[in-house]
Amino acid sequence: MTQVVDTTELHSTKKPRVRTLGRSGIVVVASIAAATLLPGCGMSSLTSGLGGGMFGGSTTKTSVDNITEEQLLSAAKSDEAGATGSTSVGEVAHGCPKFVPWPRENHITIYEQGRVGDALAVMHRGEITNTARECVIEPGKVTVKYGFSGRVLLGPKGKGGIVMLPVNVTVTDSKRAKILSDQSRVDAAVALDKPIGYFSAVRTVTFAVPEGNRPGDFEVFVGFDRNTPGAG
Repeated sequence: MTQVVDTTELHSTKKPRVRTLGRSGIVVVASIAAATLLPGCGMSSLTSGLGGGMFGGSTTKTSVDNITEEQLLSAAKSDEAGATGSTSVGEVAHGCPKFVPWPRENHITIYEQGRVGDALAVMHRGEITNTARECVIEPGKVTVKYGFSGRVLLGPKGKGGIVMLPVNVTVTDSKRAKILSDQSRVDAAVALDKPIGYFSAVRTVTFAVPEGNRPGDFEVFVGFDRNTPGAG
């Protein structure tokens, strides 16, 4: 019998305060300077699991279709989660592969050329703040539908328009060896008078689970590509 597992994970941070400097209208996201010094701080998580049954048997495959970009976009725009600091509720359920941001890659700050590390030279900062996944487990393979969302913060040297940031998704086995990888990008619209933009994406990946392994031994990671010019 096909095992269908539906588990959602949310990671959220507070929205930063925004202030304007001088008559030039240059917008500064006040939290960026602190965030560049303390990457990953303030991240909180909310995890819940739905599903049941036992592995084995064979029936027609059930599609994974509960996660939507709209849901993740709404989660990214909401500041309710994470308002009280780091929290963790529940555990990953029923052996579905985890889907989490790659350590230290859940954020990226883009600086003006030659000024990496200078808080006054920040163009924009991307943050992955929410993740979700569900899966279908079948004999010898698993299909994971994963989604993520987040925000782009305009910095002192930022410009209005569409900000595009490259993202890497990697699947690893129980020994953290990479077995699959995919590259994509996320887009967010920002403006001097609206310096916070949001993005979301939902995709599906299927991979083999060799005999003697469990789907829960595998992990799916998402993270920004730090080979981006000006990344720090």
